[in-house]
Amino acid sequence: MNIDARRRSLLANTFLDYQPTERFLQQPLIIDRAEGLYYWDVEQKQYFDGIGGIFVAVLGHGHPRVIEALVAQANKLSFAPPMHGIADAALDFIEKLGSVTPDGLTFVKTYSGGSEAMESALKFTRQYFKQSGFPGKYKFISRYQGYHGGTMGAMAASGTGARKTPFEPQMSGFIKVFPPTHYRDRFDSWEECNRFAAEIVEDVIISEDPNTVAGVILEPIGLTGGVITPTQEYFRILREICDRHNVVLIYDEIINGFGRTGSMFAAQTFGIAPDIICCGKAISNGTLPLAAMIAHKRMALAFEGEPKDNLNFAHGHTYANNPMGCAVGSSVVDELVEHQLPQKARVLGDYLATKLEGLAKLGVVGEVRGQGLLRGVDLISDGDRTKPFAKLGTTLKRTALRNGLIMRIDPTWFAVGPALTASKADIDELTDLIEKSLQDALDEVGS
Repeated sequence: MNIDARRRSLLANTFLDYQPTERFLQQPLIIDRAEGLYYWDVEQKQYFDGIGGIFVAVLGHGHPRVIEALVAQANKLSFAPPMHGIADAALDFIEKLGSVTPDGLTFVKTYSGGSEAMESALKFTRQYFKQSGFPGKYKFISRYQGYHGGTMGAMAASGTGARKTPFEPQMSGFIKVFPPTHYRDRFDSWEECNRFAAEIVEDVIISEDPNTVAGVILEPIGLTGGVITPTQEYFRILREICDRHNVVLIYDEIINGFGRTGSMFAAQTFGIAPDIICCGKAISNGTLPLAAMIAHKRMALAFEGEPKDNLNFAHGHTYANNPMGCAVGSSVVDELVEHQLPQKARVLGDYLATKLEGLAKLGVVGEVRGQGLLRGVDLISDGDRTKPFAKLGTTLKRTALRNGLIMRIDPTWFAVGPALTASKADIDELTDLIEKSLQDALDEVGS
């Protein structure tokens, strides 16, 4: 698309996420509107949204029920002072969210974004141990290639080096282990590899001294590493290790949550519950900034006492438990539950996986990973999964956008996660666009 002088000038007055403005200007995208599964740019070119915004529009853009809830709450109460009271709409959302979480995870505090939710979980866990007789527990173990947010604590928990290096030195007390994919070629089976990757976490806890380790943090399905999808046993082993050493297990479900993996939360998809879930993105269908930290009631008890004890979570945000965000969140939960969209995602996700696996005929598509409507695909050279094809991925970023397709490309793999309201015909359209874009990229690379 062409950019006029005014927009070009304004782009020089802001920053784009993780890309230089000069590169963006080589193939710019300025979005004008969205509806359902589509965007339109300011020149009215249509784009298929293959990742639901950025895994936020779980119900599709502009869902009428969500917009209606937003308008109704705005007309009633748009803000409640968090140090003086709480909106009734926030209590409604706490009740709704607690009704769809794994058993016991009913303590809910909402925030403006996933990074805030993760910061909250880190502080909540440290204060929990200080108030429950284990003041030395402060360290967190997370995974390389994981991403948990852009604020300082969440970034310290992240394992994406290039995004962190400009801000070194990082906060202390954050230790990394490798995800199962790091060991894949060293074992005969994926199951054995996962077993080893999980058991190493215990070695690290013991080596660090269990009396200093507070939590283990991971995305159940790790997007940034290429939609890393561990075995169910991996989570079971981690759960047992955390229980053995009095360590809090924290799931970052900011991308995984709200039906995408075939259950309301990935914790339910894999059948192993954590002590804390951080969620965001789809929690509001992308309509308002909204996220939440959900903790087990057992942990919340450490913050209860007589008024004279002054026990409270020493953490707050102006927009925490915002009534408009909470009203929108309630409408999303209602829509997901009433129309059984997580179950639909499970069935439609299997169809999507089959269609993606069919692209192997191009000779550059490797393993298809994920659950439900969160799928990742390796790009490989010569049909060999040990030969990642980064040059193809870099080219695919251009050809996909040119063909009116938005998806995550990084560049040795790509990911898709369309809205749960999609149909089989929509999945056909999505995979046809992927195939065309891949073929165009192959033609360019070949030439």
